Amino acid sequence: MAFRRLLRGSVDGSTLERVAREVAEGAGEPVESVRPLEADNWLSTPVVVNDRYFLKVITAQNSLVHALLTTGRNLGVFSSGAAGFFEHYGTPLQMAEHEREATERMRDLGIQAPEPREAFEFEGLGVLVLEYLPGFETLDELDRGQLEVVAPALFDSLARMHDAELVHGDLRAENVLVIDGDLYFIDATKVREDAVAEARAYDVACALATLAPLLGARDAVRVAAERYDADVLLAAEDFVDFVNLRPDHDFDAAAIKGAIEHQVD
Repeated sequence: MAFRRLLRGSVDGSTLERVAREVAEGAGEPVESVRPLEADNWLSTPVVVNDRYFLKVITAQNSLVHALLTTGRNLGVFSSGAAGFFEHYGTPLQMAEHEREATERMRDLGIQAPEPREAFEFEGLGVLVLEYLPGFETLDELDRGQLEVVAPALFDSLARMHDAELVHGDLRAENVLVIDGDLYFIDATKVREDAVAEARAYDVACALATLAPLLGARDAVRVAAERYDADVLLAAEDFVDFVNLRPDHDFDAAAIKGAIEHQVD
């Protein structure tokens, strides 16, 4: 655990208070509450300010971890037979700015995401400020009946992103928030602009990996097939084994590949 904390880095409480003051004063209000969130997050320190603003405070250590994760993911993509398409950010500020821009693009496409307020640098830290969404559930907290309702919306939103050449790149249950049956997407990562087709297939593979343990592989693939053609599903199949190596997914890779083969046969 000590090594994990070292690798992730940390931001001390007094610094978080100063960052919170900067955000609150910029909005013309006093600091009423600063609440760091308990989260197994390697890429930022999450904080809620005044129960209105969700902050991601990004350190140089977080940026280093992102570089290591990016290298590992690209090696996994190579093993799947494609060129690596994940990209690293040079600084903590660039990490914050990319997520703000990706969130703005999703909202411009009519895809629900927390409203981005600003991204700025503070004493060498990158700070992303988003609207705080209270009372959400993540996909893996829903029961089967709820999942059957929202699963088509998941693939509809993904397809809308992909049609606009926007890729999420880190789709998993924790990055899709559900509020009153509506889906909100967070934590989009950076991929090469000339690799949208491959990254799109990776997104679909991640969505199937997320839904299959909850809905069953055949039902998950069936819902995906309502929005994606056989070529995309077969391209996604190539990434299933790599996605299965990621610690944030736990599913039966053979079942998904078999369901894809059955669907496109």
